[in-house]
Amino acid sequence: MEPDAIRFYLDENLSPEIVTQLRRHGIDIIRGSLGDDDTVHLRRASAMGRVVCTEDDDFLKLTATGAEHAGIIKGRQNDHAIGDWVKYLRFIHSICAPGDMRNNVEHLFRVD
Repeated sequence: MEPDAIRFYLDENLSPEIVTQLRRHGIDIIRGSLGDDDTVHLRRASAMGRVVCTEDDDFLKLTATGAEHAGIIKGRQNDHAIGDWVKYLRFIHSICAPGDMRNNVEHLFRVD
């Protein structure tokens, strides 16, 4: 794993298979604890310097209040297959440094 590479924090609502597949590619990703409040997830991920990957609109509401964060990647699990998430997160990992994502929100799109 690269020392200055983006590290991800997967929201509990997304498939753990995303974690499994990204780890196979050497990407540092963890999954949040089940049942934690979104505020706790965002605070924990930010303290760890990890970009939150989520389908939950509540994270966007938290950022609208000025909450600091290491970055958020937003998509919809029902609209995007696991492979879409994996491709997009690999893409972001390959082109962005951690500082590029700080306090930014990116929306999932298809990478073919």
